[in-house]
Amino acid sequence: MGWKSSFDQAMRKLAAIEGQLKATQQKVERLDDPTVGLTALHGELVQSRLKIVEKIEGGVTGLREENREIRRRQDRMISDLNDTRGELRQLLDLAEVLQSAAPPRTPGESTPTPSGETEQPTGPETGYGLTDSVEARPPAADTAHQGETMENTEHQPQPEDGAQEQDPALKKAIEAAYQGTATPAGHSPAAAPQASAGADDPRIAHGVLLLKAAGVASVELIAHRDTWEWLAALAAGHSHFRTPPSVEDIKDGREGRVQTVLSGRSLIALLIELWNTRSTAAPLQSEWALATMTYNRIAAELTDPAGQGQTIRIVLDDGYPPETGD
Repeated sequence: MGWKSSFDQAMRKLAAIEGQLKATQQKVERLDDPTVGLTALHGELVQSRLKIVEKIEGGVTGLREENREIRRRQDRMISDLNDTRGELRQLLDLAEVLQSAAPPRTPGESTPTPSGETEQPTGPETGYGLTDSVEARPPAADTAHQGETMENTEHQPQPEDGAQEQDPALKKAIEAAYQGTATPAGHSPAAAPQASAGADDPRIAHGVLLLKAAGVASVELIAHRDTWEWLAALAAGHSHFRTPPSVEDIKDGREGRVQTVLSGRSLIALLIELWNTRSTAAPLQSEWALATMTYNRIAAELTDPAGQGQTIRIVLDDGYPPETGD
């Protein structure tokens, strides 16, 4: 009867194998089920991905709006600072006009009191009026000589007597230097600017540069984006500056460099603001370095325009390869 027991044992093993096969078949059928199988898992993954992308896009949009708002606030702050700086310059010009118009006081001159009495000076320390307070500070001639611009000249109140001819004399000297002639005669030495020796007066050289910029239709400017943003913010407060319609990235493997085109009118505004910043900024500081370098670079390109109908290129990049003549 040994064969019978062996047969029963084999049947039990077959039954166990059959049960395992049925369980495996059920699992396979479950995977093929579109509600709980691989298809459903794939759908859930797709939905999750769409939700994640949507959240990321929403967050990025919010950050962009915040960035735009910050930029708008920054532009308003820069504009306010430029306005404040212009008002301070006008106050400085007014103080200089008052200083030049006030009569000089002698050391022994008496000072009237509010009651009408005359107060005699008691010593060298007397006299704290307007004239003395202005004279007590460092001489403003050098500051006005270095920091005076065409813009300040237009808004400066006209003083009395011989000082009224200062602006016309300076204009004549600039026009004569621009035309390559000597300083025109016909005005007295007292009415001429203090430094009227042509190129020795930086105001005349600056005025000649402005006239050259006025004769330019457009210039091409190449710089790093950070430098361009600083220049645009510097000149944004000037009434004659116009933001270029486009600022294009230069795709030559060097990141951050941009290229744009400025009109002659905008170039004049930029030169005036660079001149002001170079004159007023503290030496060995970033604004002084940027303004001085950019002003000199523009002046070098406008010194002798080719006049061949070619656009003048101003490159603020010492690593840029020099142009080869055609």
